[in-house]
Amino acid sequence: MPVNRVTMITLGVHDIGRSRGFYGALGWTEARAMDGVVFYQMDGMLLSLFRLGPLAADQGRPGAELGAGAMTLAQNFRDTAAVDAAFARALDAGATVLKAPAKTLWGGYSGYFADPDGHVWELAYNPHWPLDEAGRTAIPE
Repeated sequence: MPVNRVTMITLGVHDIGRSRGFYGALGWTEARAMDGVVFYQMDGMLLSLFRLGPLAADQGRPGAELGAGAMTLAQNFRDTAAVDAAFARALDAGATVLKAPAKTLWGGYSGYFADPDGHVWELAYNPHWPLDEAGRTAIPE
């Protein structure tokens, strides 16, 4: 089994219902939901939404104030039009614009938004990293 892999990303959220509505409006389909946690099946991994208090307790840090925004989750797209469409869908769902999509210094096109809990997402088109048929990206050799 490869060492450099991630099997699940968990986002701590204030309000499960609000977050479910946000990710549902982005077109994400729930794989499973239980009291206080929702799972989304991704390509080979899961994204979960977990209420902040119970997440801190699960981490062995009950009462800890968990933050957001110190990392970026990213989705790459096949072209700039797809970036713009996904960015508009995020705004319609209630995202906050951090940086509108624009040409980048590295030759691509990207923008950033924050979800209702402040988790940062980048939506990008990178002409240097083509996507395969399944939409996966790999750094070319």
